[in-house]
Amino acid sequence: MLEIQNITKSYPGPRGVVRALDGISLRVGPGEFVAVRGPSGSGKTTLLLVAGGMLHPDEGRVLAAGHDVYRLPSEARSRLRARAIGFVFQQFHLIPYLTVFENILAPVLAQPNSGARMRAQDLIARLGLEQRRDHRPSELSSGERQRCALARALLHKPGFVLADEPTGNLDDHNGAIVLDFLSEYAASGRALLLVTHEARAAERAHRVVQLEAVVRTP
Repeated sequence: MLEIQNITKSYPGPRGVVRALDGISLRVGPGEFVAVRGPSGSGKTTLLLVAGGMLHPDEGRVLAAGHDVYRLPSEARSRLRARAIGFVFQQFHLIPYLTVFENILAPVLAQPNSGARMRAQDLIARLGLEQRRDHRPSELSSGERQRCALARALLHKPGFVLADEPTGNLDDHNGAIVLDFLSEYAASGRALLLVTHEARAAERAHRVVQLEAVVRTP
């Protein structure tokens, strides 16, 4: 279960305070796929970062894997992210000098796993990357890079997956592959929170949450 309770987050801006999130509450249960939509500047990415323990809110709580995330010391919070939360970003964030196989295994540095190599090989096969196993990111298409990033995020079988516009740079075919895999993963009992501008992604979700634009105050 991932639960966000009355979260607020503000930033200083040239015209005053930008209130990115204002009292947001959201629950994503096991097996549930929730999509978050809204215009640019509505706080979608901020919400995802707060939910994933990467951005401390001004107020409110985030509960995940039995923990009050922001009451944990920073090192314990990092271990929780490595163990229980998978992140998928639009920009891939692959390590350029590592191969596909090595990129997928990168989370092992933070969270050792004796079965990681076998799991990585299985993900490579299921995501159609066998012919790219020893290639580096510069040798991959956008769709292959995103599939590699997806495999890396799911290496440890996290209970929560947070995806920020994972199909934004992909054509319809590759976007469908990614969405199929994410939907299947959620259906296996995990919680999926996905931020998107795209109707094709939102249509896969069990619920869609709409965020409004930010409010600026003097």
